[in-house]
Amino acid sequence: MRANLSPFLRGHRTVCACLAVLSLGLSWIFAAEPPKEAPTKQSAKKQERAQDKKTAPAAEDPFESGRPFAVKNPIDRWVLADLKRNNLKPSPECSDAVFLRRVYLDATGAIPTVKQTRAFLADQDPDKRAKLIDSLLDSPQHAAYWALKWGDLLRIKAEFPVNLWPNAAQAYDHYVTQAMRTNMPYDRFAHELLTASGSNFRVPQANFFRAIQGRTPEAVAGSVALVFLGERADKMNPDRLKRLADFFSRVAYKETGEWKEEIVYVNPLETGPMEVVYPDGKRAVIPAGQDPREAFTQWLTAPANPFFARALANRQWNWVFGVPLYDSVDNLSLESKAVNPELADYLARRLVENEFDTRGLLREIFNSATYQQSSLLNSDNPEALRRLAAYPVRQLEAEPLIDAICKVTGTTEVYTSTTPEPYTTLPTCEDAVDIPDGSITTAFLELFGRSPRDTGLESERNRTANPSQRVHLLNATHIRSKIEKGEFPRAPQPGRYNEFLEDIYLRVLSRPPTAEEIALLRPQDKTKNAPRIDARDIYWALINSEEFLNRH
Repeated sequence: MRANLSPFLRGHRTVCACLAVLSLGLSWIFAAEPPKEAPTKQSAKKQERAQDKKTAPAAEDPFESGRPFAVKNPIDRWVLADLKRNNLKPSPECSDAVFLRRVYLDATGAIPTVKQTRAFLADQDPDKRAKLIDSLLDSPQHAAYWALKWGDLLRIKAEFPVNLWPNAAQAYDHYVTQAMRTNMPYDRFAHELLTASGSNFRVPQANFFRAIQGRTPEAVAGSVALVFLGERADKMNPDRLKRLADFFSRVAYKETGEWKEEIVYVNPLETGPMEVVYPDGKRAVIPAGQDPREAFTQWLTAPANPFFARALANRQWNWVFGVPLYDSVDNLSLESKAVNPELADYLARRLVENEFDTRGLLREIFNSATYQQSSLLNSDNPEALRRLAAYPVRQLEAEPLIDAICKVTGTTEVYTSTTPEPYTTLPTCEDAVDIPDGSITTAFLELFGRSPRDTGLESERNRTANPSQRVHLLNATHIRSKIEKGEFPRAPQPGRYNEFLEDIYLRVLSRPPTAEEIALLRPQDKTKNAPRIDARDIYWALINSEEFLNRH
């Protein structure tokens, strides 16, 4: 018996428990009309049995491939060495179905379609996982999803307390999305943000300075430290923060005649030489006429600077696994020690060697055996997940979750921002991960912990499940209406019940049903008082399962 079957297998058992009740004929939330009577002729029954035999075999182990952990790249060597030092064993490789759903969610924030799932599971190419990773990382959906992550950090929000206003927020989001789409090297991305001047409507990068609460050099320095060094201003040594603030002491702002437009510029009256101290303690004099922001950015992005690559590697690792390389994402210091120092050093070094190719680092992570492990732990040791002895299970963020619910039910959402003028409503076809402005929202997004984008801290996004969320999924009119009125197959064609069930499972869970699940859901011989299961109840049970609600 595996030492830890939770939370993932427990989620699978939840599915079976819900379906077992449904198989007794109890419709949990729908007063559904009975389906049409199945054919009663003997020929129809024979046809049904014959057709069921032709359907794809059920997935007996939907979670693991049966293959042991096998080193694929240097990431795995460092992880495996650390696990051995701590008397831990890695989990075996996850199944193709689990990998498919996992990498779609981690790379694009979306679940695969039925067609995409069928094609991947049927593909016999031994390199199909690597090819899928490449295609997802090159997709527009990847750019949009990772722009969402950067949008949280950069505080892309039109309204209080950031107050970028709609024009600037949308311009800023478009810039970040394009940077992700073109795989802009991270050092160039940082340089463009930190040295930007001009209109916040026409030079989107200038919104880095506009999105900061407070116009003091210390406030700007705090934002720079958080985004690019992973440090919190309120935890920094005051003298160190003051020295960092000196580089931004000449940043100034002025309004224009256009509504809410503002110009960011370097004060031309302050042009003398400036004595500065870099965050690593190095002293220098910035010549008269040189933008001190330029000098700081050159120091920041220099290959020899260990702090810049360290912060990015830590942040990207955390975005993939939900577990940082250090104790924190937003509270690093000069003395911070990594959980696995060799791995942390390797990832930072790879970023520098590959000229800050962030997509390349993701490709290496996704192709590793560490990433492709099962989520079922081999140990009860509390260090197991922290040291990546299995893929960490965690609840979907608000945006991917509502997008997944809409996708499987064939429904849409309306996203709005009511203030300030002009009133904003996004098209109903818009995915939540594509929302360009943190002020545009719904009650669902707020309930499920969407980041308010007020501070840029990772902790602003609440990923912890709570009872209110579960009550909403189980019993809210919002979810019930989606299942009741959604566009998806409602009943099987004669003789195609197994195929019908498979379509539901591929649509919702990205895997075929197991033999146990088929047995629970397969209709019994039809008699006068025989119970029937409404397809909407099946959707409801699967959407409420841990397997659907979590990354695994």
